[in-house]
Amino acid sequence: MATAVALALVTAAASAEQGASTAQQSLPELAVGSALALASINVVGVAPLPGLGIDRDLLPYAVQTASSRDVRQAAGENLSEFMARTLTGVGINEISGSPFQNDVTFRGFRASPVLGSSQGISVYLDGVRVNEPFGDVVNWDMVPEAAIGSVLLAPGSNPLYGLNSLGGALALNSKSGKTYPGLDVSVSDASSGQRRTDLAYGYSGEQSWHAFVAATLFNDQGWREHSNGRLGNLYLKLGGTSGASEWNLALLGGSSSLVGNGLLPSYRSDENGQGLYETNRRSIYTYADETRNRLHQAVFTLIHDLGEAGELSANAYARNSRRDTVNGDISEAYGDYVADCGAGFLADGSAAQPDTCGYDRASAARLHPASFNTTRTRQNSQGASVNLRRDVAAHKLLAGLTFDRSSVSFAQYEQLAYFTPDRGVLADSAAGREATSSVSGSTHTVGLYGSDTWSVTPDTHVTASARYNRARVANTLVNAGTAQAPEAFTYQKLNPAIGVAHDAGSGVSLLANWSQSTRVPTVIELGCADPELPCRLPVGLQSDPYLKQVVSRTIEAGARWQAGHGASATLSVYRTVNQDDILFRSAGTTQQGYFSNFKRTRHQGADLSATGQLGDVTARLSYSYLQAVYDADGTLFTGARNVQVAAGTRIAGLPRHTFKLGLDWRATPALTVGAELVARSDLLTQGNEDGLIADAQEGQAPQSADLRIRGYATLGLHMNYHPTQRWELYARVNNVTNRRYETFGAVAPDMFPNGRLLQPLDGAVQAAPVHFVAPGAPRSVVAGLRYHF
Repeated sequence: MATAVALALVTAAASAEQGASTAQQSLPELAVGSALALASINVVGVAPLPGLGIDRDLLPYAVQTASSRDVRQAAGENLSEFMARTLTGVGINEISGSPFQNDVTFRGFRASPVLGSSQGISVYLDGVRVNEPFGDVVNWDMVPEAAIGSVLLAPGSNPLYGLNSLGGALALNSKSGKTYPGLDVSVSDASSGQRRTDLAYGYSGEQSWHAFVAATLFNDQGWREHSNGRLGNLYLKLGGTSGASEWNLALLGGSSSLVGNGLLPSYRSDENGQGLYETNRRSIYTYADETRNRLHQAVFTLIHDLGEAGELSANAYARNSRRDTVNGDISEAYGDYVADCGAGFLADGSAAQPDTCGYDRASAARLHPASFNTTRTRQNSQGASVNLRRDVAAHKLLAGLTFDRSSVSFAQYEQLAYFTPDRGVLADSAAGREATSSVSGSTHTVGLYGSDTWSVTPDTHVTASARYNRARVANTLVNAGTAQAPEAFTYQKLNPAIGVAHDAGSGVSLLANWSQSTRVPTVIELGCADPELPCRLPVGLQSDPYLKQVVSRTIEAGARWQAGHGASATLSVYRTVNQDDILFRSAGTTQQGYFSNFKRTRHQGADLSATGQLGDVTARLSYSYLQAVYDADGTLFTGARNVQVAAGTRIAGLPRHTFKLGLDWRATPALTVGAELVARSDLLTQGNEDGLIADAQEGQAPQSADLRIRGYATLGLHMNYHPTQRWELYARVNNVTNRRYETFGAVAPDMFPNGRLLQPLDGAVQAAPVHFVAPGAPRSVVAGLRYHF
């Protein structure tokens, strides 16, 4: 959604657009990854569109920012890894195993590329919301990292960020030739098989115009088996000034092919203790699992200075994306094959023929049946926004209007296939591809918002804001070639917010804020919402009954302290309640389910961060406490069983405690070395939230098991060396101790005990659900060279 987000946003790039050069910019409030002295920014820009600044001390809540310099100092990491290491409350689940397909969380809310995940963070690039309309997913591989000038993370349910800002909003602003002139080239290679090249060049002309181009190429051999991937993107920005007006045109194109091989079965809690994960954490369960993304985006931004009357800004965008997936899966016929063919008879008692039971006469080998699944998604979005900013006496006023529309086309196909001995899936060339389901849909959204920051006294500032959203979601489903009647639902809501910031003196500011935001159901959720017609997560589409929109309310209070010599600290205590949250629910004991509203979930906790400098040493630390729970009784479906939850049951996949410590030592003017420690407490496994691994059978007690993912700590080292002003050598060692750890867990049946294909008469083995885990990456070394001119 295109949104001229309100006064609450902070971004260093917007300040830079006001004429500061890279070297002249102050570091942001939470400067991360830098060994240089930290300094506060007193005036910051309105993001994501550049414009007039606002005093940071007026903001009624704490924000986190990072400049391009911070990201550059953290060479050897991509954006999601950088945020997880440095920003308070941010974490990643390495569910897919691909570094550009990480599941990013903030205060327990997700910005994930996984279709069907419950999204709760809005993400913007140059003022355009990049959450895709089909599922609100975020494709991190389509973010032009070489062009990012600033990163901003704002907490809470601020309505001015638009839909899906339940737990926070992430605003990314790009560089320009005006603020980042010159050439910057970086190449790196890693022991894990990752090679990356980033190029950026900015030019500022003499006739009030400027240009900027950036590109990224990434090739991944994959630290896990069968995990090759690649991506490339190109970003171009042209801009200029004419009188009191400034304009920018930004073009983005990207293409990727990434492989995510998912979870592995772990028998750690079993007697033998040797599952596929324990045997070889680099292995995969089944393959192939490939996602191919394509993106084209154009954004035009115009800013006009109205003098004493304020400033008018506007943007318009067009966005086209396409996603194609290939997934090799276990088919329902696999279980029938194992159960029926061992004794030479089928379930109906008739004699089994060799071909019927998957016997290849030519090779004298068994052909274990599988399913070769593909999907095709096409999305087109357009939108525009206009924003007026004006100062009147003690009031800083903001008003704006946004319009966004999108169209979606989705189709799923299935083809008969067979497993190879190493659990690869090969499609049967003689079998045709069958269309199983498809949907076409559209969304139209209008947003009207306003905000007033009133300086009641020189030390006390009250911000009141509101946003009215009206969204219409329509779709038509097709199953087995039969189209259902078109459906359309309209959602509307007025979301308010109010907060206060008070300067208590001695560099201390006290903050308090209450806010409300909403999220409307997506096409994927409406398309799988009927308990009578369940579907397979995430791509089966069956029916589209009405779902309520999610209403999220956040209350937050805290304090921030800023002193000289780079010392600062921020404390926030928060509570966010989601009403009518949308979750995937069970449809009985099958592996099918449907989306429905869950009465209430709750995220509450505290975030603490601090930075300081002593001589040539800079230190930063953060601690997060998170209590993410279901706040009502209900039933969950998690892939293998039904889980009964009660108010207070923890949500799986989220640690309660996260601690981060970073140290940088400027050993010489040319050499900086540093270390960072990230520690997370244990987290619950999906499907084991109630402490059980299997439902009670007739005459038997339910089977209990403690399948929590163990807490862990990883250590990283890095080095930056500048032999000359233009050249830089950098290196990073991740997971120095080669710690074996996991970042996510789920309960599911293991169809390949000890990694082998089940043979006939082994049917009893497949029924037992086991613990699947997401392996954390082992030790890796990254080295690179950068040239800046």
